Amino acid sequence: MSFLETAFGKLLMTFGTAMVPVLELRGAIPVGVAAGLPPAAACVTAILGNLLPVPFIMLLTRRIFDWLRDTAFFGPKILWLERRAHLKGRVVRKYRLLGLVILVGIPLPGTGAWTGALVATLLDIRMRAALPAILLGLVAAGLITTAVTMGVVHLF
Repeated sequence: MSFLETAFGKLLMTFGTAMVPVLELRGAIPVGVAAGLPPAAACVTAILGNLLPVPFIMLLTRRIFDWLRDTAFFGPKILWLERRAHLKGRVVRKYRLLGLVILVGIPLPGTGAWTGALVATLLDIRMRAALPAILLGLVAAGLITTAVTMGVVHLF
């Protein structure tokens, strides 16, 4: 039996997938269920894995952006990310923490914990307020994604 066939290996694979930007928990839950994890275990593991990078994103984004903004290669990419975060942040600017929950909680491309953390940072929402809102959004997205993965909700 290989490591990825063990229960711990499946949990670690799901956790790691959830930490990857773009995939996040929307990709991790189907991966965990396909690997053989119970849906609830895949959901909880994906939520925790997706939440882990959030404090680091919030603590380091401004410093890294300020450091890279003046470089020829990264400068335009930083400006693009900031513009994108401000566009995504319209609902957050309007509704603050509820908007952050909605942004993270709707499991669509371009939303999620990474985007929520970036938007919260650029809108100067303090971590102690943003983390619970992002977690609540992740729980909502996790439940929706798990339901869709298990076929309870049919979108088509």
